[in-house]
Amino acid sequence: MKRVILIAYGELTTKKGNRNFFVKTLYENLKAKLQGTPCEITKDLSRMYLTFEEKDQDLILDVINHTFGILTYYFAYQMENDVEEIKKRIVDIMNLEQFQTFKIETKRSNKDFPIPSLEFSRMLGGVVLKNIEGISVDVHHPDVTCFVEIRRDFTYIYTKPMKGIGGYPVGTQPRGMLMLSGGIDSPVAGYLAMKRGILLDAVYFEAIPHTSLEAREKVITLCQKLAKYTSKIRLHIVPFTELQEAIYKNCESSYCITIMRRMMYRIMERLAKKNHAFAIINGESIGQVASQTLTSMKVINEVTCYPVIRPVCCLDKLEIIDLARKIDTYETSILPYEDCCTIFVPKHPVINPNLEAAKKMEESFDYQSMIETLLKNIKTISVTDVKKETFQDLL
Repeated sequence: MKRVILIAYGELTTKKGNRNFFVKTLYENLKAKLQGTPCEITKDLSRMYLTFEEKDQDLILDVINHTFGILTYYFAYQMENDVEEIKKRIVDIMNLEQFQTFKIETKRSNKDFPIPSLEFSRMLGGVVLKNIEGISVDVHHPDVTCFVEIRRDFTYIYTKPMKGIGGYPVGTQPRGMLMLSGGIDSPVAGYLAMKRGILLDAVYFEAIPHTSLEAREKVITLCQKLAKYTSKIRLHIVPFTELQEAIYKNCESSYCITIMRRMMYRIMERLAKKNHAFAIINGESIGQVASQTLTSMKVINEVTCYPVIRPVCCLDKLEIIDLARKIDTYETSILPYEDCCTIFVPKHPVINPNLEAAKKMEESFDYQSMIETLLKNIKTISVTDVKKETFQDLL
C-alpha cells in the first residue's frame, strides 16, 4: 500500500473546454518547482497524484502550499482495484484515526469495478464496524469521513482534507507588469494578481542617491518571497533619478506626485509592450493617499491605454496588512528604506488634480528624451525563491 499526495483542482473544474490547459499549466508549475526532487507526478482532468519519498515530504508540502490552482489535497493510500484488498486496507487506515463516528463515501469513476458506489460504501462501513470497537456510523456529522476513489488503474483511500491556496495556476493568464515599490501594498497586489493566473514581472523605480541600495535589496527580497508562488520573477530596475529631479524642478510642488505617477505609467506601458505584457498592476487603494483618489487616478491613467489592475483598491489598510503577514512580506515591507514615491512627498499634494494643468507643467521640460534614455539603462534580473541567493549574487 503506497502513500501518495492526491490534489483536487477546485475552481479549475469550471473551465469546461479549457480544463486541459489549466490542468497542464498546474502540472508544469509543480514539475518546475519540484525539479531535482525524486517526485513522480501523474494527472487526469479531475485529480493529480504525487508519488514521493518520505524524506522530501516537507519540501513537497511547502511547494503545494505556495502553488496556485490547488483547492484541497490529501495524503491518500494507493492500492489495486481489488475488493478484498480494499476491505483489508480500509481497516488499517481507519485504525490510524481517532474517532467515534464515521462515514464512507465512495466515488467509482471506473465503471468496470463490479460493485456500485453506494453499495460498496455500505459494505466497507460494515467491515469497519466489525473490526473496530466502540464506533458508529453517522452520515450527517461524522468525526471522520473516509473517501474511497475507485479510478481506472488504482483505488485511493484518504480522510483528512488539507486546504490549498486556490486560484488559477500562474501562466493561465498572460504577463502583467507589477509596480513594486517596496511598501506593504504592492507585494500583496502582486500575490493577488498571480492568484488569478497572471504571469508576473516586477518593476522598481529607484532614484539613487535619493534612494539607497538597501531599498533596492529590500525589493529584491520581496521578489524572492513572491517567487515562492511561481518559479521566478523578472525584476526591472528603472533609473528614475534624472526624470524625478526634473519633475520637482519644473513642476508645481502640489502636482509633483501626480506628474511623477504619469511618467511612471508612460514607462510601464513601454516596458509592457517590450515584454509582451497585457496589463499594469499596482498596489493603489482608493483614497489611501493623494494620488489614489478617483480624480487623481483618472488624471494619471490618461497617459496609457493599457489596463491598470489594482487588486487591493477596495481593501482597508488593516486587511492589506493581514494579507502581507500571511504571505510573509510585511516584515520586509516595513524596513525603513524609502522608495522614490516617498522621499519627495510635498506638504500639500493635490487630491483633485486638473488634467490640463498637469499637461501644461509637463510641457516645461523634455521628459520624452529622458524616458528614452532611462529605458536604455534599465537593469533586468531574474529572481527566484532560492535562499542562498543574495543581493550581490543577483547584480
